[in-house]
Amino acid sequence: MSQIVIPHCDRYPQDEIRRHLEAHRFGVLVCHRRMGKTVLALTHLIKQAVLNQRANPSYHYVAPLRNQARNVAWDYLLRFTAPFPGRKVNEQRMEVMILGRKIQLLGADNPDALRGIYSDGIVLDEYAQMKPNVFSEIIRPMITDRMGWVLFSGTPKGQDHFFAQYNFARREFAANPGGDWWAGLYRADQTGVIPNDELARIQTETPANIFRQEYLCDFTASRDDVLIPIDRVLEAQKRLYGEYELRGAPKVLGVDPARFGDDRSVIVRRHGLQAYPPRVLAKVDNVQLAGTVAEEIRDFRPDAVFIDAGYGAGVIDLLRSMGHEVVEVPFGGSPIKAGRYRNKRAELWGEMAAWINSGGALPEKETELAGEISSAVYDFDGAGKMRLEPKEKIKERVGKSPDLADALALTFAAPVLGSAAGRAAGLQQSYNLELTL
Repeated sequence: MSQIVIPHCDRYPQDEIRRHLEAHRFGVLVCHRRMGKTVLALTHLIKQAVLNQRANPSYHYVAPLRNQARNVAWDYLLRFTAPFPGRKVNEQRMEVMILGRKIQLLGADNPDALRGIYSDGIVLDEYAQMKPNVFSEIIRPMITDRMGWVLFSGTPKGQDHFFAQYNFARREFAANPGGDWWAGLYRADQTGVIPNDELARIQTETPANIFRQEYLCDFTASRDDVLIPIDRVLEAQKRLYGEYELRGAPKVLGVDPARFGDDRSVIVRRHGLQAYPPRVLAKVDNVQLAGTVAEEIRDFRPDAVFIDAGYGAGVIDLLRSMGHEVVEVPFGGSPIKAGRYRNKRAELWGEMAAWINSGGALPEKETELAGEISSAVYDFDGAGKMRLEPKEKIKERVGKSPDLADALALTFAAPVLGSAAGRAAGLQQSYNLELTL
């Protein structure tokens, strides 16, 4: 067969996403508006159809509504299949035949029309707008006989079945990167698809919760009980303080040892208003973790080290036996500001939120940390004290424990003064600047 060129060239992140889709049977793609997911999905369908050597391959693109599929995808499908010789088009059925392979556009608004047909590959576009049972009751049986693949794609619409599917895929991919499942999330401020100046204009012209949802892919945007919204987190990731700006500020180390059943321990450094990328340790025992924390202490020279007491008792004892001063922090214990917070964990996160709002800087490329920080919701008890959603509930809702965020929150366990040498250096720096001026 002579070479056929589809009139499309991938841009970032389409090229990266395509590699993942070709390596996994099930993919969940969360992306911002205008990223190009429909073009990516259709060209993926066409490529997989051409490569399929089985008898009578059949592929489907499913939108929430049949008219939506026609308006959004039909023209693209015609354009991308135009180079194929002998192409057959059925306008009424929204179906194209190329090289004996069928690609059809369908709508999830008429699920009975999907029953009883087979498929080698299916794209569920804007999955959040479909009924939750579409996949389990209709789509899954369609691919069973042919061992077909499925791509779930769309933009967040709250913490719904699409949110649950994304978290399930993310857990599966983390546990087995070479397995069936992959999950990816692409925000507008990351991809560069929308120019920065245009994105800034969109942000000023769009309600904050809509912008967070449609362009920052925030599943919590429709909630008003999120303690630290994602836009605040992203603003904090744009800040960066120089060494001279941090002189005299306290250095603090937060340590969140692995919980029962989990396999990661986390260490976070914070120097005043600047937080640094977390150090994540997989499957280490207490001796190994204590040794790593000791290395951090020798290198960072913190003014205080706070460790989660609930799972870190062994690590705390080992570090103290080495001569290091560390403070155990019981998450369920009493807060310092007892009139404001229900317990210590609520205080840790509340003080972290206040730090971010007052100019705290988060490491720029730590997307997992950013997601965890913006995952917690809160309310108030009968006495008007703030309480945070239990960690188990967060894990149940988003699919993972917020260990990275907890490690950073631990750095706010108590007020810490900078070292005398650091404060003196800060004063000297200030004095020198005044003389220079």
